[in-house]
Amino acid sequence: MTGTRLPRALLAAIAALALTGGVAACGGDDEGGDTAGGTGTTASSAIEKNADNAGTTLTIGSKNFTEQKVLGEVYAQALAAAGYDVKTELNLGDEKTALKALEDGQISAYPEYTGTALGSFFGVDSDAIPKDPQAAFEQVKTDFAEDGIAALPPTPFTSSNEVAVTKETAEELGLENISDLEGKDQDLTLYGSPECRQRTDCLLGLEQVYGLDFKKFTPVDIALRHEVLSKGQADVSIVFTTDPQNKREGFVLLKDDKGMFPPYNSTFLVKDATLQEAGPDLQATVEKVNENLTADVMQELNARVDLDKETPKAAAQAYLQQYGYVE
Repeated sequence: MTGTRLPRALLAAIAALALTGGVAACGGDDEGGDTAGGTGTTASSAIEKNADNAGTTLTIGSKNFTEQKVLGEVYAQALAAAGYDVKTELNLGDEKTALKALEDGQISAYPEYTGTALGSFFGVDSDAIPKDPQAAFEQVKTDFAEDGIAALPPTPFTSSNEVAVTKETAEELGLENISDLEGKDQDLTLYGSPECRQRTDCLLGLEQVYGLDFKKFTPVDIALRHEVLSKGQADVSIVFTTDPQNKREGFVLLKDDKGMFPPYNSTFLVKDATLQEAGPDLQATVEKVNENLTADVMQELNARVDLDKETPKAAAQAYLQQYGYVE
């Protein structure tokens, strides 16, 4: 299946399995097994509309890649179902651009990853970031609180950076761990997001933690980081654990044997003032829809957009309907 697009019928079948499987993985008590668009949970999961929320306008933002856009749509649609007047500003850019938009009032909230926040915003070295997801979140929550920003409880899934190579490259060079790149790195080209060069969980960390010195680093749009690998332009590429292309293309994800990559559970950042103005339904709604966002489910939602060419809005709607959050 390498290099081919999955037929829509097959994606629909995968969607049913993955989205329904997310319930069991999260410890849900429903036994529904409907396909996307059905109700897989009890009526108590439904988001209740509160007419009092109509006077509060929320602008939900996201960064500039598929998973973020899907998450942005999940929260936007869920909060609209709760009665808020909701607008979206998706595809803002990298994490620094998104945070500035939040601080400046351009957006009301956006999803951010715990490891990214600690490394990029608070200058925590990758080896100093807690490896326990809950501990990492608590540190993020504490740090943001000093800036008047609330970090809401995180998703079950973590979307970590990964070092990927093709199966052929892994076999030819005997690669299993990231440290196996030592002694071979000088002949290899690494591709990563434009900000990868300055991030301790990307190129900078590979240089500092693993002592690697690649022949060349080439920045690439996040949407193309799999394509450059499959086409042979890149020898090594930085991808995410929740990318569906990893399985489709048969990429080998090298083990982070020195523990460089921190937890990347997604938290929802919102200003304290906005949280207070919006009332309790905002946090309650976010926590509710987070419950079934497991790694398998998030990978499937990404697949709907990247492989089946659905819009992030449609993928988010399928998720919310599947678990009975909305009709």
